[in-house]
Amino acid sequence: MLSGCGKDYKEEPGTTKEQEKEEKAKREQVSLTVWGAEEDTELMKQVLEQFEQEYQDEADFQIVYQAQGESGCKDVLFGGLEDGADVFTFPDDQLQALAAAGAIEPVPDAERIREEHLPKAIEAASVADTMYAYPLTADNGYFLFYNKEFFSDEDVLSFDRMLDIAADNGKYVSMDWSSAWYVYAFFGNTGMEAGLNDDGITNFCNWNLKEGEITGVDVARSMLDIAANPGFSNRTDAEFMQGVMDATVIAGISGSWNAVAIQQAWGDNMGAAKLPVYSCAGQKVQMASFSGCKLIGVNAYSKYPEWAQKMAEWIVSEQNQKLRFELRGQGPSNKQAAVSEQVQQSPVISALLAQSEYSHLQRVGGKFWEPVETFAGNMALGNESGEDLQKQLDRMVEKVTSR
Repeated sequence: MLSGCGKDYKEEPGTTKEQEKEEKAKREQVSLTVWGAEEDTELMKQVLEQFEQEYQDEADFQIVYQAQGESGCKDVLFGGLEDGADVFTFPDDQLQALAAAGAIEPVPDAERIREEHLPKAIEAASVADTMYAYPLTADNGYFLFYNKEFFSDEDVLSFDRMLDIAADNGKYVSMDWSSAWYVYAFFGNTGMEAGLNDDGITNFCNWNLKEGEITGVDVARSMLDIAANPGFSNRTDAEFMQGVMDATVIAGISGSWNAVAIQQAWGDNMGAAKLPVYSCAGQKVQMASFSGCKLIGVNAYSKYPEWAQKMAEWIVSEQNQKLRFELRGQGPSNKQAAVSEQVQQSPVISALLAQSEYSHLQRVGGKFWEPVETFAGNMALGNESGEDLQKQLDRMVEKVTSR
């Protein structure tokens, strides 16, 4: 009986060093590979070291953290599941494909995890009624950053007003039209729709609508007006941050992952708010947003599935989500972490909460992205091709909804 008691056996009077060595030799040897964002390297170093310390009496670990872009995680995994990471970070829009391919294991203690995390995060981590991943953040959306030196709280309610202020100061308001993720902002609250069909693969989309209070052409014309404003700059996320650093950009639409760097650049002048309204068809339309969560998945082909599940749960624990917020400024999905005083006082979290009324979980198939980005790219160039706007919208929708 004593030989099966593990740690308790070591504490028995008379235990020799030889016996302790024997017990150590019997411990499981566990090798785990963890994938996540390169920007998370220092954070994850702390998290993984604490995991080893917590379970040091139960196993000997060899844990490797590898930087792997979250947006490309699914594709890399599909390139060879057996060679993939045991535990990995990915955006929730990849969940359905990963689950359908049998690439990830359902969460074993799902009921308890559901109780610990925000409902929206649980929804993002589930397919139908099955929970396939652990929620890591509840902030994978976008909102407005602005420099208070140039804008008042009232100014940032209107995109038009912000563009005029930027132009008057020889500066820019930035938005990324090379990403369909952000372009959704213009269509999402117009009554037009885009989303995933029941097959989980193809899309529905009517952004080329010809009738109604707001049509597809109305949105296209609004985008052209914005692009023509000297205060607007179409920039990728990296280019937006470069503009923040060199002081040419004084506001932009981005997400919480840039909060720490923007805070360092603008200091007390950093402001965050819900997205503004923009002018369209004689109306003021509230800009929409895609929302989502970062998730932690466990590879169905892991050689150490129980330890991989423990690792995933450890990464998303209350204490580590608080640490993630502290070091990376990312909003927790864990209920207790989300209501902590530090998180509640964050302007970024307040902006996300304000925008959440106008946000929708990102649920689109793979054919959504390229056609929307092509269309928006031409709008950013002032319709350089000169092609009829309705024809461009029709072609975009045809490709988005193709099978």
